[in-house]
Amino acid sequence: MKKVIAIVGARPQFIKHFAFELEAKKVFNLKTIHTGQHYDENMSNVFFNELGMQKPDYILQTGGGNHGVQTGKMMIEIEKITESERPDIVVVYGDTNSTLAGALVAAKLKIPVAHIEAGLRSYNKEMPEEINRILTDHISDFLFVPSDVSRENLKKEGIVNNAFIVGDIMKDLVQRAVKNNWIHVPEMAQNPYYYVTIHRPYNTDEKTGLSMFWTV
Repeated sequence: MKKVIAIVGARPQFIKHFAFELEAKKVFNLKTIHTGQHYDENMSNVFFNELGMQKPDYILQTGGGNHGVQTGKMMIEIEKITESERPDIVVVYGDTNSTLAGALVAAKLKIPVAHIEAGLRSYNKEMPEEINRILTDHISDFLFVPSDVSRENLKKEGIVNNAFIVGDIMKDLVQRAVKNNWIHVPEMAQNPYYYVTIHRPYNTDEKTGLSMFWTV
């Protein structure tokens, strides 16, 4: 059985990993590294507890600090684990510092990297997430993209091999949630309110940008 290490660290990655874990553990020896990027109870443990996910095999204490400090600490610890475990492939999700740290370690150790949610672009390099996703895509061996648009984004950057349209992993989670009666779509459809998260500093640190959300 092939060994897979999946790297998570932020709350969006926890719920994406839940959808992946349900299927991957049927065919792989799946190990999980939690980098500790999000470490507060309500931004970490609550997801594992409420979703009934397997506890991570490794939990690192790397939260906090500037981008370089945080990413560097992650790489040091991920490298130690990866050299010990010697997985057949490393899976990373999305566009966080945990994503880039895991991808860089695996690439330098010559372990194939699989990037879930590859090919997404904002074309705004003021956002650190944009830098993370671009660099991760360019060192990944397998790129799992949610749409034709994402694959075209990769083609524009010269990435044409091993890019697979697999759909949106968040949709897989929503479908599971509906099936398990965690959410009720008809009730949501009748609700006159929208629920959004606008946590990125680029969206929230300036009054002009933040105010745009109230005019939508």
